[in-house]
Amino acid sequence: MKLWKEDVITAMERDPAARSFWEVYFTYNGVKALRMHRRANKLYRRGHYFWARKIASRCVRLTGIDIHPAATIGRRCFIDHGVGVVVGETTVIGDDVLIYQGVTLGGTGKDTGKRHPTVEDRVMISAGAKVLGPITISHDSKIGAGSVVLKDVPPFSTVVGVPGRVVKTNNVRVADLDQVHIPDPILEELRRLNDRIYTLEKEAGVHACRYTITCDSQEVPATTDADEDK
Repeated sequence: MKLWKEDVITAMERDPAARSFWEVYFTYNGVKALRMHRRANKLYRRGHYFWARKIASRCVRLTGIDIHPAATIGRRCFIDHGVGVVVGETTVIGDDVLIYQGVTLGGTGKDTGKRHPTVEDRVMISAGAKVLGPITISHDSKIGAGSVVLKDVPPFSTVVGVPGRVVKTNNVRVADLDQVHIPDPILEELRRLNDRIYTLEKEAGVHACRYTITCDSQEVPATTDADEDK
């Protein structure tokens, strides 16, 4: 199967809004960008750098997606919406990768040679995430929306926060389209500590603050100003 057909089928499988093959082919910016990148990449590898960059520049104007013609992109990659996506020169993207809008696969400005990320197979990078430097995002991992990833990510992991923190998910991959129900390690730790403080205050007969983070399973009674003055 030709790669452009595979790109369209992948988009239809991953995007519930896709209605028809030709609608995706003609109107999906992510599909257009991949099609143009493959032409630019072929020219770049043959030493036609100027024409490769011309195609890449036209791709940015038409789609809002900036992919350096030297970047390596595998099969069945899907760039959903895609506006603001930037893919650096030495980036390597594996197969079955899902990338949302606003994602940057860039460098740190300090490295030479291989200075952009390697994204292995079946990785999902959510909207607005920044993956910077010559790091590796291992297979079957998920990068949460708005995360800034500066270190290697092991397989079957979810990364959230700034800077990105790795959260293991029992070696079970999180669903691709679920960008909401991802773990928040900082909030979970705060809730755990707050739960301990609340238990100690309750045993000591001390009234808890009215404004506090509590576990969803608990209802901490709000105190009055008179209670706090005691």
